[in-house]
Amino acid sequence: MNPEINYKIGNEKLCRVTEAAAKKLRSLLERQGRPNGALRIAVIGGGCSGLQYKMDLVDGPQNRDILVVSQNVNLVIDPKSALFVSGSVLDFSDDLQKGGFKVTNPNAVAHCSCGESFSA
Repeated sequence: MNPEINYKIGNEKLCRVTEAAAKKLRSLLERQGRPNGALRIAVIGGGCSGLQYKMDLVDGPQNRDILVVSQNVNLVIDPKSALFVSGSVLDFSDDLQKGGFKVTNPNAVAHCSCGESFSA
């Protein structure tokens, strides 16, 4: 038996996805055979500023997650991480040195020079 997953629906006030990030995310999910999957964004302890982002491709939300649909892609964020990412924008860059998914977070009060961690 598959127990029902209990999650909430959020909106772009929590996290918004740019067109570039949505395009890259769709292609990664397609390549993994998860066209209806999602990107999980979590905030974990670590990095030189105290907090850092962890991102994983997942099949969908888990219990207590918040599901945000932006640019027709799914993001899932756990309630604790949601406190830190509220109002953020997820972007993607092909830049050779600083490329990849980047979160622009209005709650971050300090960033480290490597751009991988922040404090709130």
